[in-house]
Amino acid sequence: MLISNLLIDNLKISINSIRSNMLRTILTVLIIAIGIMALVGILTAVDSIKSTISGEFQSMGSNTFTIRRQDNQQRGGNRRKVENKKINYEEAIRFKDEFNFPAIVSVSVYGTGMATLKHADEKTDPNISVYGIDENYLLTSGREVDLGRSFTSSEIVSGENIVVIGSELKDLLFISGESALDKFISVGNSRYRVVGVLKEKGTSFGGDGDKICFVPLNNARQNFSVSENSYTISIMPNDAGLLEIAVGEAEGLFRNIRRLTVYDDSNFAVRKSDSLANMLIENISVVTIGATLIGLITLLGASIGLMNIMLVSVSERTREIGIRKALGAKGETIKQQFLFESVFIGQLGGVLGIILGIIAGNMITLFTGGQFLIPWLWILLGVFLCFIVGIASGYLPAVKASKLDPIVALHYE
Repeated sequence: MLISNLLIDNLKISINSIRSNMLRTILTVLIIAIGIMALVGILTAVDSIKSTISGEFQSMGSNTFTIRRQDNQQRGGNRRKVENKKINYEEAIRFKDEFNFPAIVSVSVYGTGMATLKHADEKTDPNISVYGIDENYLLTSGREVDLGRSFTSSEIVSGENIVVIGSELKDLLFISGESALDKFISVGNSRYRVVGVLKEKGTSFGGDGDKICFVPLNNARQNFSVSENSYTISIMPNDAGLLEIAVGEAEGLFRNIRRLTVYDDSNFAVRKSDSLANMLIENISVVTIGATLIGLITLLGASIGLMNIMLVSVSERTREIGIRKALGAKGETIKQQFLFESVFIGQLGGVLGIILGIIAGNMITLFTGGQFLIPWLWILLGVFLCFIVGIASGYLPAVKASKLDPIVALHYE
């Protein structure tokens, strides 16, 4: 009971001392808060961005990979270089027909990015992307139909003038709220019937998002200049555990289709859907390290400032310490009082920094379309770091105060 009363008394004395030096306390709290805000804020933003990246690519199917034209700068290896040509329609369709692996295979091609869509008196800007796709594309791309349906195999072969549009295009063209299904719209110079509207996806990491439309693959070949464009093959194994085997099988088959020998380098790229996500997350990790260093350096400066304040406080309160010792206070009690004061200031700065950091971090995520996140791990880290700063900054002044000679201290002016 005596010990608890002593602790309460020391806490009261510490708080009264902080109140009596409000300006210095506020400045120190702000310095600590800035360090914690930098640390928690950037790490919160990084975690939110990572979560959004993972979610975006997870929606595409974590077991999906694509075969596409390879950029020249991506090429490597010790084998003989061969012409880095585009993937044409015949190669893509042959792969789809011959890939005897338990997987879903789709073929798609970029039609144009400058299409204008019209319906009645409404029309879009000439910046709409049009893709030619087959009946499996929506499955392998992670897209879902909200209203209507996708294309059938027979519609792909016949190249009918039908279209599936993104949700944003539906809102732009059908402003009265009427259903878009079975309505006719103009895509470029051709008239199409809407058979499906996609679920909202968003544009967190670029791309066309919901301002996009799909037409049957053969229709794109007939109505858009796709002869110079490279086709993309998407493969989604039925069993995610067979992904690596499927990649090897696919690469081997496509090398055969392209008549490459064992001495030739692959003139196409095989890209797993999660590889880009992992690459982005690895790059963001560099920012995490930088943010951590900035925060720690700021906290180091704050701890030095807090130590100086505590040393000044010891000097200013030397006579008070002498009186307390003369009345029977032990050196351990005096040391405890100053440590409480230092830790309390550190925690005030930590709480303020954590609040500002969460706000700042989540403000950043608004620009990336990320989700609101409360970083409990970083909050605990912030509290722990502020406790360490308080102990480290207050220990020396506390020891100095506890070792003062009461006679000398009473004569101090």
